[in-house]
Amino acid sequence: MTQQRRPRSRRLAVVTATVVVSAVLASGPGFAAGVVRVADPPAPTPTSPAPAVTKPAAEAPTAPPTLPAQTPSTETPSVQTPATKPAVTEPRKDTPAFGAYLDYGARGVARIAELSRWLGGAELRVGHTYLPGDRWSNIEGPPGFLDVWADWRTERDDRMLVLNVPMLERNEEGVPDAQVRSLLRQGAAGDFDRHFTALAQRLVDLNVPDTVIVLGWEMNGTTYTSRCGPDPESWKKYWNRIVTTMRSVPGQKFRFDFTPTRGRDAIPWTQCYPGDDTVDILGMDSYDQPSGLTFDEQVKEPYGLQEHVDFAKSHGKPISYPEWGLFRNGDNAEYMKRMLAWMDEHKPLYNTLTDYCPHGVWQCSSNPKSSKVYRSVLFGRTDTPTTPTEPTTPPKPTEPTPPPKPTEPSTPPPVHPPNCSPMDLGDWVEYWLGGKLCMRLDWWSRSR
Repeated sequence: MTQQRRPRSRRLAVVTATVVVSAVLASGPGFAAGVVRVADPPAPTPTSPAPAVTKPAAEAPTAPPTLPAQTPSTETPSVQTPATKPAVTEPRKDTPAFGAYLDYGARGVARIAELSRWLGGAELRVGHTYLPGDRWSNIEGPPGFLDVWADWRTERDDRMLVLNVPMLERNEEGVPDAQVRSLLRQGAAGDFDRHFTALAQRLVDLNVPDTVIVLGWEMNGTTYTSRCGPDPESWKKYWNRIVTTMRSVPGQKFRFDFTPTRGRDAIPWTQCYPGDDTVDILGMDSYDQPSGLTFDEQVKEPYGLQEHVDFAKSHGKPISYPEWGLFRNGDNAEYMKRMLAWMDEHKPLYNTLTDYCPHGVWQCSSNPKSSKVYRSVLFGRTDTPTTPTEPTTPPKPTEPTPPPKPTEPSTPPPVHPPNCSPMDLGDWVEYWLGGKLCMRLDWWSRSR
């Protein structure tokens, strides 16, 4: 997600912030009570994005990493009626792996254990996160961003780290087709190789050389700059070049996941397939949409679930579902039951539910019927499906955070609390302060 930049004097913003902070520290609790830190702000917009057609300029080394904007939600999971807890055994390493997208960073890692408890000790062996796609320095892997995921992955041999990697910067900025076409041709010519070498080296250095790379996901749509439609041949050449570049780093064991969205979208995803030599996994992002489409229709539609399975089988590739969940048809227990049964039947290498509203079932209280189905089917899951059992009352998770989604833009956080006037200090100042500041309108009366 991105923001529009507003012109302002950086020097004035810094001076203003210094005065405000100094005043708060010097004036004691009477004045400090009037200054309130509101919800975490969107990350600052990069100051010098690279031109879309020419080779990108080098990023300033002192700029802080711009991570994806995070929007806390107050949603909590539905609570099921307590009942007998089924026996749980240690999962085998050859068990198909599953998990959920729970947050970008450290909170996402912490929530894996919480979700596991909610599922009766079921082992979530997949950790899933996304690299920011705003600028090349973040696509290379911001310092510190991947460390916590690497630590989680290396704690157990049977775990899997899944990382969505944009193929181009400014990935969600609505770059026109003509510029996308030019950028794809630059990439196919090797202009961006250094960024993917840097990412591969970072992952090897973090001791996660077997990371699953979901590269240029949902390329058959229109949302991302990393899309295929403007020039499929250049896109395929660029994909092959990225994979070859990352595989050239000593010590790597990456697996590359080609993941379109279900259905035809802007272009048939088969026209974007870059070839068996550079694809290890054939994924699909499959949400319950559009409105009114039944699960059987999602299976049978052109470029749908069945064609995905058949295409992968004909190319000798395992399948995956990096993103799936509820959407346009609301709290659809039938979809949840059928999708889980579909995956039990076709045994993807891994799947990760997108667990935030409107898609999720644990961090979203809007889908109680689907939540009950998901929890009953996966409660205590080991190497075989369990008989649906009414599980025990779950703990409630904390604020969920949606990732960049082509179909569901996140809602911005509240601007400021009641009776509090926001203070515009500028993106960079607010970044270093850790949030926006606002002045309570009633501070004078409160301090008397």
